[in-house]
Amino acid sequence: MNTKLNKSDYIILGIFYLISITLNFFDYYDQDETLIEYLIDIPMFVITSFLGVITFLYFIIPNFLIKKKRYLLFTFWGIITILAIGVIERVTGFFTNGDTWNKFPSAYNLILYSIFNGSDSVGLPLGIIITKKFYESQIQITKIEQQQKENELKLLRSQINPHFLFNNLNTLDSLIDSDSEKAKEYINRLSLIYRYLIQTKDAEVMELSKEIQFADNYIFLIETRFGNDYQFSINNEVDLNNKFIPTGALQALLENVVKHNKANKKQIKTTITIKEDWLSVSNIKSNSPVSESLGTGLQNLQIRYELLSDKKVDVKNADNRYLISIPIIKLSNEN
Repeated sequence: MNTKLNKSDYIILGIFYLISITLNFFDYYDQDETLIEYLIDIPMFVITSFLGVITFLYFIIPNFLIKKKRYLLFTFWGIITILAIGVIERVTGFFTNGDTWNKFPSAYNLILYSIFNGSDSVGLPLGIIITKKFYESQIQITKIEQQQKENELKLLRSQINPHFLFNNLNTLDSLIDSDSEKAKEYINRLSLIYRYLIQTKDAEVMELSKEIQFADNYIFLIETRFGNDYQFSINNEVDLNNKFIPTGALQALLENVVKHNKANKKQIKTTITIKEDWLSVSNIKSNSPVSESLGTGLQNLQIRYELLSDKKVDVKNADNRYLISIPIIKLSNEN
């Protein structure tokens, strides 16, 4: 927390001391105090109180509480500061009141009442300023955390596109010579996918309906590339209105199926099921070994959910079937 005073802090202190001066003025008037007490006591209260606030904010709190957390020294210097301010105010009030030395309070009473007076003079304005600065720091922390989340999400999204391009260029190259019509369709679907990626590159979440359209095009690329090795079906049981998932989540899940399952005389059947609160991708596991994967896509998806939602990705890895479910995000309270 930055303890240095800013412009708004000075304005608040100015308002506080203006109110205090007004209240002291009426209090002195009721007690029929002399003119010298108006001219010396009230300005002395403002000066000593402000000096006490400055001492805490610029010396005691930064050096003994924030930087080094030396609580005993913080307490010691805090009491000394409050005592000094209280003594100054008590002595000033004694002389302006015209009392003789024989009425001067004893050391015990001077220390006791000086601490009380100093606490009143410094504690309230200091408490107001510290409270204000605490809430300002909390707002700043919230903004920083939000910006950090946005930066992390953009970084995770940027890791998807190069991997996606690498997987499809070879397929397109072979189609151009073997099946020109299929190549044209492949290019058309690929252009739709890249248009979608460009349009949504900064989006943290996307409508589930648009992600399903994207998945349909992406499935076409997979089936074109691998022939009958993979079969995909989409089972939608609910209205897709007001339902969102992290942008590119379905791409990561479909990539995960292909990366970890190599068809060998057995077609890899995959079902995408959409329910009210969850989207699940279930696939038959391949018996053929696959090359080790870094799992970047799935790891990124799990991290993105940690940043976007309090729900987690659910994975069930059985002997012959793999099921991964991701929470559906709702951005409003529509039913």
